[in-house]
Amino acid sequence: MRIFIITLLSLWSAAAAVDDAFVRQLQPRDSVLIADQLRYGVLLEGIEEGSELGLPQVKDTLMRDVLIVDNWSLDTLKTDKKLGTRDIEAALTITSFEQAEYLLPGIPVLVRRPDKSLDTLYFKGQDVLFCTMPVDTATFKVHDIKAQVKYPVTFLEVLPWIGLALLVAALVALIWWLVSRAKARKKEAEHKDPAHVIALRKLDTFRSDKYWAASRQKAFYSGVTDVLREYISARYGIGAMEMTTAEIFKALKKSDIPEDLKSSLRELFERSDFVKFAKYVASDEENAQLVPMAVRFVTTTYQEEIEGEAKNVQQ
Repeated sequence: MRIFIITLLSLWSAAAAVDDAFVRQLQPRDSVLIADQLRYGVLLEGIEEGSELGLPQVKDTLMRDVLIVDNWSLDTLKTDKKLGTRDIEAALTITSFEQAEYLLPGIPVLVRRPDKSLDTLYFKGQDVLFCTMPVDTATFKVHDIKAQVKYPVTFLEVLPWIGLALLVAALVALIWWLVSRAKARKKEAEHKDPAHVIALRKLDTFRSDKYWAASRQKAFYSGVTDVLREYISARYGIGAMEMTTAEIFKALKKSDIPEDLKSSLRELFERSDFVKFAKYVASDEENAQLVPMAVRFVTTTYQEEIEGEAKNVQQ
């Protein structure tokens, strides 16, 4: 069935009324409020298959203050296959934003049947009253705008944040564990080597005059003496890392370190204390002697340890 929209100006007065047009609310209630949407249209019964329909052409308004929300739409309500006919509903969706009673215009429909004969049907318009909500002026009181409603937070709303917090905590714990494990492995690797090997390896990193600048001497002397403290702790079994210079040499008093070597070591530690705590600036000559003096102490004491072990084996 073909449908075409035409301008039927000449048919409005010539057509005979066959029925009333219908008005149906899209939001059913006992009255029509402004801005409510209505379906306004006609019911065509017994339209033969192959017929063509012509409906009035409309644009934005049906009449003054009555707006068209949706243009013509057709809906087949019933089909009779034996007679070859259909019942069709054609309707517009309309609304109004003004309070008033409107007499909607009638709807002419042109039907061109399969045998090319024409019928003009005219459906009478309906009265529609658009109204507003009544206000009791005797009891009406103006109120302030209400604040936004605050609903209680539910567990499902908090659950994603809890999951995110647990995930972050798990990642932090994993990173901490990996770092701790790496440090532990590094420490184990260091302990696998003899104390003198570890000390000489670390002292070798300080063989550069880049540490001799006045601004870097504190780090230079602290690094060298820390290596010696670690070696002394491992070699002689004393807690040199937590001791002062005086406490270290008091603990080494009964050791088998030669006096000249012990004196050189004391000089090294005392100069380091002056650099670190008294803001003493060492000369290039003193800086050049620092690492060789520390290496000499490590290698000499290690050689004495080997010789002592050899003597014990021979005995």
